[in-house]
Amino acid sequence: QVQLVESGGALVQAGGSMRLSCVASGRTFNGYAMGWFRQAPGKDRAFVATTRWGGGSQYYADYADSAKGRFTISRDDGKNAVYLQLTSLKPEDTAVYYCAASDVGGRQSGIPTRIREIEYNYWGQGTQVTVSS
Repeated sequence: QVQLVESGGALVQAGGSMRLSCVASGRTFNGYAMGWFRQAPGKDRAFVATTRWGGGSQYYADYADSAKGRFTISRDDGKNAVYLQLTSLKPEDTAVYYCAASDVGGRQSGIPTRIREIEYNYWGQGTQVTVSS
């Protein structure tokens, strides 16, 4: 059984930083897309950032406009993990952050960036990030 477990969410003041972690178990995601989405109160879940395989040990990162310049996604295939570093946090970043992974279509490099929920078939339970003003 595949599980994605997030951690690292917390209450922080505006301008602060934190790092979210997601560790997968049950299968390896080496060469597959892993990313982050978030759901703010009263809103739909939205894409934040993802990684796509470029072949070998290379991954490319893609970000939502709201995350560019402030958030950084990274991964450690040895730990089967993906991370999201959040900096310069704003109250509007308050949300439940979800880790997602996809093996849809198999292991292949050069696929288009996956930014839609439907393109991911594994999800974590979420971790709460609250940014106070």
